[in-house]
Amino acid sequence: MSVPTYDKFIEPVLRYLAEHPDGAPARDVHDAAADALHLSDVDRAELLPSGAQRIYKNRVGWAHDRLKRAGLSRSPQWGYWQLTEQGSAFASSHPAPLSAEIVEKLATENTDVRLSSASDVQESATVSTVTVPSDPAKASPDDRLEQALAELGQSVTAELVETVSRVSPEHFEDIVLRVLYKMGYGKSTTDLARVGGPGDAGIDGVISLDRLGLEKVYVQAKRWQGPVGRPQVQAFYGALAGQKATKGVFITTSTFTPQAIDFADSVQRIVLVNGARLAEFMIEHEVGVTMRVLRVPKLDSNYFEE
Repeated sequence: MSVPTYDKFIEPVLRYLAEHPDGAPARDVHDAAADALHLSDVDRAELLPSGAQRIYKNRVGWAHDRLKRAGLSRSPQWGYWQLTEQGSAFASSHPAPLSAEIVEKLATENTDVRLSSASDVQESATVSTVTVPSDPAKASPDDRLEQALAELGQSVTAELVETVSRVSPEHFEDIVLRVLYKMGYGKSTTDLARVGGPGDAGIDGVISLDRLGLEKVYVQAKRWQGPVGRPQVQAFYGALAGQKATKGVFITTSTFTPQAIDFADSVQRIVLVNGARLAEFMIEHEVGVTMRVLRVPKLDSNYFEE
């Protein structure tokens, strides 16, 4: 038999996690789902065309992605999956087997989930969406490819936001400075300094924009659970004033309240970057992300002109 499509893995993943309420390593879920669908060793050995991953593991991952988008599961730490309270209740109230309609709903209804709230539209790059005809037969290959790329981008963005929210404060500050350097801030890595710690006055990093250090950007990088409000941004503004600084970047793994955004706009010397936008910068500049090259053939009509 060939490896089933990812929707067939949704229920095995759901049931295994329901049996392990404290969660389980992703590798254990991979194997349990393969066992539930009776995959042979030959099936499990099949690789994606790129050779980067085994097909069944890739499809188990997408099955879990759909459960996460539906609010039924989460990744409390890297490589570890766990049902949410909503997911546990769903599994209890829907005995096996799930109907084909429910599986299809889980597989298809949450593929356009936005990764940032409406209040962050002003500060976050828009998540790209591609409109594809509901009938796949009417969607061109280019349409389907663009939709797949957009969906992959959304999924990686969500994973990055989750991951950077769990790293140590020191590691997060290093990530932020690395992203800013890759974006062109600083002539070399020696122009970036992490200064966070006790008595940092709300400043976690400093970037020299010129060799003499006459022009600097001050950075605050904070992991945050709830939205960052105006008081925190105003305190950062005060720290900048104490340094006689004219440029500041406040980066968080969370979001900003409308009041915080309004304050930053009013002082015009602070740029706010939320978790979703930081993840987009990390993808664009390949910080903590690797890119696969797709070789898409297209006829070169100029070659055949006489």
